[in-house]
Amino acid sequence: MNDINWSSLPFGYYKTDWNARCYFKNGKWGELTFTQSEEITMHMAATCLHYGQEAFEGLKAFRGVDGKIRLFRPDENAKRLYRTAKGIMMQPVEEDLFIKACVEVVKRNERFVPPASSGASLYLRPLLIGTGAEVGVKPADEYLFVVFAGPVGPYFKEGFRPVKFQIVKDFDRAAPLGTGTFKVGGNYAASLYSGQRAHDEGYSNCIYLDAIEKKYIDEAGAANFFGIKNNTYCTPKSTSILPSITNMSLRQLALDLGMKVEERHISVEELSSFEEVAACGTAAVISPISQIEDRETKKIYSFGQEAGPICTKLYETLKGIQEGRIEDKHSWNLIVE
Repeated sequence: MNDINWSSLPFGYYKTDWNARCYFKNGKWGELTFTQSEEITMHMAATCLHYGQEAFEGLKAFRGVDGKIRLFRPDENAKRLYRTAKGIMMQPVEEDLFIKACVEVVKRNERFVPPASSGASLYLRPLLIGTGAEVGVKPADEYLFVVFAGPVGPYFKEGFRPVKFQIVKDFDRAAPLGTGTFKVGGNYAASLYSGQRAHDEGYSNCIYLDAIEKKYIDEAGAANFFGIKNNTYCTPKSTSILPSITNMSLRQLALDLGMKVEERHISVEELSSFEEVAACGTAAVISPISQIEDRETKKIYSFGQEAGPICTKLYETLKGIQEGRIEDKHSWNLIVE
């Protein structure tokens, strides 16, 4: 076993032993290969560099209390990458290739899968880029699919502790009919300045509103938003929000707990009526929110300094399923053998 302090891992890049690669050339995908190199060589006119033909995913592998390693819902990540690829005219990666690459990367880097209940996990980053050379604005004819992995700790240093967010109205993450529903790097580039500014002003991240009316909540930084009230799990519905696999899972768990689930517009004014609010995503899982401040009006919405009972139950249930402590009745885990 590695000499790694699992409990103090940040959420960042960590060099491991192997990564997977597969090239699309001459109209077909080649063989899946594995390398220890961390470098990629490409043409200077590659479409990923000029026209943003780039997509990625994020998923985690967990070592369970039974010693088995579980990949959480890789089929859903494969479907989302496929949809993203089609959306920006890239060559899609078929689900069987996606899952095979992820499983093999986990197996070849098994020594980096953190122990059960350590609070850490093995994060996988599948990446799809256009490598074909084009100067005109058009799709590439060659692509590279990569999967690398590394052990990570919590996305927010607070872990499962309430954090503060800031509502911003002078930035948009994505347009309603743009690429907001696709997991492409450009959406994250658009959030860097406002996210860093929020951090500099004492917040973990910012909440983006709809780009048209600046009235409804869209994304919570790089995560989805949800709120709890009257035994109901409420999450925004929008044409500029990335469909989160974690959010999808939490909606199902809320139903399992006997709650109602609503996907709908959530106005800023409605925040004051929620009992609990949180951000959710693969990296953060659930980050309870203690306070949201409107940067423009300075109005503050407070939700308590401790994680609420529903967020706690949802978090513990989801983590329990991922770590094999709670029955996986929806068959979300793929056992790596």
